[in-house]
Amino acid sequence: MQVQVVDYTAEDAPQKFVESLRTTGFGVLVNHPIQQSLVESIYKNWHEFFQTEEKHSFAFDPQKQDGYFSPEVSENAKGHSKKDIKEYYHIYPWGRIPSQLKDEILAYYQSTSELAAELLDWVEAHSPANVSEKYSEALSNMIKDTPNTLLRVLHYPPLTGDEEPGAIRAAAHEDINLLTILPAANEPGLQVQQQNGEWMDVPADFGNLIINIGDMLQEASGGYFPSTSHRVINPSGKGSDKSRISLPLFLHPRSEVILSEKHTQASYLLERLRELGVKA
Repeated sequence: MQVQVVDYTAEDAPQKFVESLRTTGFGVLVNHPIQQSLVESIYKNWHEFFQTEEKHSFAFDPQKQDGYFSPEVSENAKGHSKKDIKEYYHIYPWGRIPSQLKDEILAYYQSTSELAAELLDWVEAHSPANVSEKYSEALSNMIKDTPNTLLRVLHYPPLTGDEEPGAIRAAAHEDINLLTILPAANEPGLQVQQQNGEWMDVPADFGNLIINIGDMLQEASGGYFPSTSHRVINPSGKGSDKSRISLPLFLHPRSEVILSEKHTQASYLLERLRELGVKA
């Protein structure tokens, strides 16, 4: 089992990409339309923001879930008691965004959401008939005009040696949403769990676009597309004194979209946020 690196411009890209998602939960695209210069600028500008006290004036809203999450209030991965070593900021187009960072980050949000709709079309086109008939509507239509898609700007700070024993940058977890789209971070560390339980590095050359399945697509497909455990391990040696910036876009359907007989998007999300300890 290997995560496939797929050329977005190739004729067989949709088939190869969906095959990788099906077998590993992950796929990696190269020659994709997301501008690398924009990603690099976002990494630089948000790293600077995380070094300022201004971030605290955007402290997260427990109801709306937008704004800045400090290390003290950040989430625990499901089933883990130790908090991840990270801070992050939740971006929604309707939410609070520092004015000097707004135009750039919303341009990224828009362009990546457009690509996401295309990737969901790929997934649906290459779903077996008995799977696609489970979808309550076209997958790409589930995210049309949604207010729920979340862009998270993550900052994993340099390690100091004072971290809680056993804590890592992101403990093993599955994502909640349909698909997650992630430009390769400025530092390595992302791993996916194989079916035999062993961990392998996700191909993360700078410029790669990493996509993984979330629990909502697993739910909507009746388990055909697996939501795979992944984690971000702590660096060692010289890498431990470097920050890591990551920029996942979590594709969420509109709140009323039916995922399965058990759940809408809204009911599924509420259940998971309570498990994560970030919503009462």
